[in-house]
Amino acid sequence: MSQTGVIDSLLADALARIAAEIDGAFDALLPVPRDARARLVEAMRYAAIGGGKRLRPLLLTSVAEMYGVDRGAAVRAAVAIEAIHVYSLIHDDLPCMDNDAMRHGKPTVHVAFDEATAVLAGDSLHVFAFEILADPATSADPFTRIELVQALGHASGSKGMAGGQMMDLVAEMSEFDLQTVTRLQQLKTGALLAAAVEMGAILGRVVPEGRTHLRGYARDIGLAFQIADDLIDHEGDARVAGKAVGKDARAGKQTFVSLLGAERAREQARLLVDQAISHLSHHGKEADLLRAVARYIVERDH
Repeated sequence: MSQTGVIDSLLADALARIAAEIDGAFDALLPVPRDARARLVEAMRYAAIGGGKRLRPLLLTSVAEMYGVDRGAAVRAAVAIEAIHVYSLIHDDLPCMDNDAMRHGKPTVHVAFDEATAVLAGDSLHVFAFEILADPATSADPFTRIELVQALGHASGSKGMAGGQMMDLVAEMSEFDLQTVTRLQQLKTGALLAAAVEMGAILGRVVPEGRTHLRGYARDIGLAFQIADDLIDHEGDARVAGKAVGKDARAGKQTFVSLLGAERAREQARLLVDQAISHLSHHGKEADLLRAVARYIVERDH
């Protein structure tokens, strides 16, 4: 098998492993109560188990593994960041936001349950993430736990993902230039991807000044990821993507594709991936999975 084939196999195995671990953790940590809260927890489980690429958990656990972190601790932190991602998708799909009927190839939470339950399920997953990070089972070191909480909180709120979502709503009524679209996507999409890398390094007790190259990697794959998403929305197949496509054009939003054109956007994504991989140049084979994730980001179709 060629070196590329070995790395592709490594990525496929890693994606399958982390998906099983995240599903198993959500299943164990979200038992359905035998009372009137059952519908809420069932909605949380419906959204969290058995869907998504698990890219953020994979990034977090891959960085943590490079620094010798216990796998169980890394998976718990990965569940926390995935809970934030899942909550954001539940709310993003609501009628007051994007009003989407499909997510990961199945009806969205507000369609499968109802709108009020979807709101509460998102709210509960948001809180659940920080409950996990604050638990000594994630790390015996209270300073590590609080740094994890701070990193995820910063990436989730108005200075991160939620701020980007607000910019995205405004984008439907405004003309954004390339710089503004880049900033929007650095917050909406890039912030949680960057947090995943940062949290892996926090668990690995890498000092902040030692994380510069990892932050550069995360920044570049975050933008590449969004360009790939824009291309999927522009020219993808809804059956493959597992969600509606063509939404941005219908909403009149400025995207990397609308501003650059599909071919220039695709080339920019490739350049960003090459740049991301260059940030890992002083790492050896232990960073092969991170390199493979960067390439996967621009090659995926969903």
